[in-house]
Amino acid sequence: MATEVKVPVLPESVSDATIAGWHKKVGDAVSRDENLVDLETDKVVLEVPSPVDGVLKEIKFSEGDTVTSQQVLAVIEEGAAKAADAGGEAAKEGKRAAGHEEVQEKKGAAKAEAAAPSSTHPAPVSSGKTADLPPGARFTAEKEGIDPAQVQGTGRRGAVTKEDLVNFAAGRTGAVAGGARPEERVPMTRIRKRIAERLMQSKESIAMLTSFNEVNLGKVMALRKELGEQFQKEHGIKLGFMSFFAKAAANALQRFPIINASVDGDDIIYHGYADISVAISTDRGLVTPVLRNVERMSFAEIEQGIADYAKAAREGGLKLEDLQGGTFTITNGGTFGSLFSTPIVNPPQSAILGMHAIKERAIVENGQVVAAPMMYIALSYDHRIIDGKDAVLFLVDIKNQLENPGRMVLGL
Repeated sequence: MATEVKVPVLPESVSDATIAGWHKKVGDAVSRDENLVDLETDKVVLEVPSPVDGVLKEIKFSEGDTVTSQQVLAVIEEGAAKAADAGGEAAKEGKRAAGHEEVQEKKGAAKAEAAAPSSTHPAPVSSGKTADLPPGARFTAEKEGIDPAQVQGTGRRGAVTKEDLVNFAAGRTGAVAGGARPEERVPMTRIRKRIAERLMQSKESIAMLTSFNEVNLGKVMALRKELGEQFQKEHGIKLGFMSFFAKAAANALQRFPIINASVDGDDIIYHGYADISVAISTDRGLVTPVLRNVERMSFAEIEQGIADYAKAAREGGLKLEDLQGGTFTITNGGTFGSLFSTPIVNPPQSAILGMHAIKERAIVENGQVVAAPMMYIALSYDHRIIDGKDAVLFLVDIKNQLENPGRMVLGL
């Protein structure tokens, strides 16, 4: 019996998707729930699993084609897998018998070759087509225009990894430095194009302004040092900095609801909950999955939620609903060494908090000059509805909570 494989139902905000790559070809045996094809939307890469066991009989669309909800992607012949496997085993047995003598002949030649000194490097292990690579490595190969078959793989069973491709690209660049001046034109991915559109929409539709402050994180660091090990034993997750910032932001959003609001035409929508988008960097671009009701979450729940999203983002497992909604965003450029920046608001949200690198700086404390772990924080906001006073007081609220984490933990 033939079974159709269809494009999943896409939400209203996503009109279509692009075939990013097939993991199977016509004639291949497939198992139920095995990933057949990756679909790239404006927001995430979706995996389309096989609904049944069988053999891939027909592929309707090629890589790069655009598809919409419920279109038929492929046809699977159910129950054909066993027959295909049996035929394959018979063919293998024939090849083994026919090639037995050839193997014996090659053994002597292999010994002689091994004894002789080699003046060349070993041939690289072919990884097959670019589409066969893991998502991160595939993106790097496409971005750098590298044929994986030219790269010596260091992964399991000679598989080409993302690091192999990055090193290959770096070596290629070094080889041409001072000589040729190569250029390469690579199309933007759908996610990158969507990011570009959203950023331009933000710049063109929002009266954006940024206010700054600085935070002494000495007490937060002391608390993490004192209770971090016990926290991890109790909850199975490390106590990071992000949970402190997310909790402080959720608390401050309750006290300054205009920061948590959004504009809809001539109306202002106030949200009585803190759904905080957390910016996570991936190979394909920045994604902002949403932690729901952070005002009601514990520190452990926040840390676990962020860790789960980060893992899903790296493995291409984020769902569309993970990225939808959000009333406020936190982004941490400090993980990459950023000391100071002006983050861009993510519409229809009205504000975004930027974290930065922690640096020891000289400050005056109780009349004495001391070294303290300081971080600059930035709040970019929509000046159409948020006045400078509210933005500044919101940042001061964040600062006061982080500099008195004991009160924050107690909900004071």
